[in-house]
Amino acid sequence: MFDGLKVVLVEDDPAVRAGSEQALQLAGLDVLSFHSGELAYKLLQPDFPGIVVSDVRLPGMSGLDLLSAVKALDAQLPVILVTGHGDITMAVWAMRNGAYDFVEKPYSSEQLVDVVQRALETRRLMLEVHSLRRQIEHSEGIEAMLIGNSAAIKELRRLILQVADQPADVLIYGDTGTGKDLVARCLHQHSGRRKHHFVALNCGAIPESIFESEVFGYEPGAFTGAVKRQIGKIEHADRGTLFLDEIESLPLALQVKLLRVLQERYVERLGSNSAVPVDVRIIAAAKLDLKQLADQHKFRHDLYYRLNLIVLNLPPLRDRRDDIPLLFEHFVLAAGARYNRAAPMVAGAQMQALMAHAWPGNVRELRNIADRFVLGLAGDDGIFSAKSAAAAPLSEQVNDFERALIEQELRCQGGNVAQVGLVLGLPKQTLYHKMQKYSLVAEDFR
Repeated sequence: MFDGLKVVLVEDDPAVRAGSEQALQLAGLDVLSFHSGELAYKLLQPDFPGIVVSDVRLPGMSGLDLLSAVKALDAQLPVILVTGHGDITMAVWAMRNGAYDFVEKPYSSEQLVDVVQRALETRRLMLEVHSLRRQIEHSEGIEAMLIGNSAAIKELRRLILQVADQPADVLIYGDTGTGKDLVARCLHQHSGRRKHHFVALNCGAIPESIFESEVFGYEPGAFTGAVKRQIGKIEHADRGTLFLDEIESLPLALQVKLLRVLQERYVERLGSNSAVPVDVRIIAAAKLDLKQLADQHKFRHDLYYRLNLIVLNLPPLRDRRDDIPLLFEHFVLAAGARYNRAAPMVAGAQMQALMAHAWPGNVRELRNIADRFVLGLAGDDGIFSAKSAAAAPLSEQVNDFERALIEQELRCQGGNVAQVGLVLGLPKQTLYHKMQKYSLVAEDFR
C-alpha cells in the first residue's frame, strides 16, 4: 500500500530510536533513521516520497526547527512530532503551524504505527494528485482535449488523428454523456478546417416546424415573419464542420433533404430556387444503432450508408475505469477555477467509491460529481456518502468489483447469461449464484 514511501525517523536517544524503528519495520514500513535534524533535512526535497517523524527535543536543530524548515521546503510534507510529558501546549502550537500530528511519550508501538500509516496515506494521495495535475498541465494537443490513459482512449486518439484530415464524413456512436461532441470538436481542431466554423446542431432539440429554416436558411418573404435573409446552419459551416448530434431523432421527411445536401453538397434556402454550393464536412453522432433503425424502417438506409464511412465508437466510462482518477482530477481543477475555490483532494475511500460506481451518465455524470465535490455538496448524491468516509474492507471492495464486472458483461451481452458465463469463464450455476447474491436479473439487461 505504501510501496516506495519512506518514514524519516529523527530521535537522538539510541534505545528509543531502535525501538521505534523496529515497530515501524514490523508493520512493513521502510524506515530511515537519523540522530539529528540536520542530517535528516539533507535527505528531504520537494515531493519527497514519505513523511517525517521527529522528536521535539534534539541537540542542534530541534524538532520545531525541523518542522519550520520542512514546511518551507514542501508545505504538504507531513511531519509528526514526538513530545515529552507536559509539552501538550507546545504540540498544539506546532499543529497550528503545520505539524500533521503529535505522539506523546511514552507511546505504544500501535499508537506510533497508526499515526504514521495515516500520515503515509495522506502523503500518498498528495503525491498522486501532484502527479495527475502535472500530467494535466503538460498535456497538449489532442491529449489535452481527450483525457485518459486507457487502451480504449489511446486507440480513439490514434484513430481521430488518422482520419481528422480526411474529407469523408464521420459517424460517432456512444452512450449519452460519453463525449461525442468533444470527439467531433477534436476531429475539427485537428483538421485543415479548424480555421473555419464548427457548427453543432442537436437534431432532437429543434422542432420539426422550424428545422428547415434553421438548417437551410431562408430568403425574405419565404414565410410570415421572414423579413430578411437568414443563413442556415449548413451554409454557416461552409469550409468547416457541421456536427449533427442525435441524428437518429431526425424525422424521415427531413432525412431525405439532408441526404440531398450530403450527396450534392449544396443547399437551397427556403423561398429561393438558387443552389448555394457548400464545402462542409459532416460529423453525425448517435446513441442507437442506425443499421438496426434502418432495418426497422425508422431511419433511411441510403442516409445510413452515406454516413457509415468512418465510424468511431466511444467506450462508456464503466469500460475505461482506469481513466477515472485523471478525469476526475481534471474536472476538479476546472471546477475550482470556475468557482474560484481551492481544488480539494480526494480521499482514498472516495476514489474507491468513484471506481466502483456504475456511471450511467458516463463522463458527464463524473464532471457533475466533480463540480459538487468542489462546492462541498458531493455527500448529498450517494456516491460520497457517509459510508465512503472510511476505506471499505477488502472483501467489500472485491464484491463491488465483481458485481460491476458481471453487471457490465450482462449489459454488453444483452442479458444472455450463457454468453456472459463464456466470456467470464464461469460455470452457469456459479454465475446464477453470483447474480442472485448481487440481486442482478438478466431480464433487466434485455
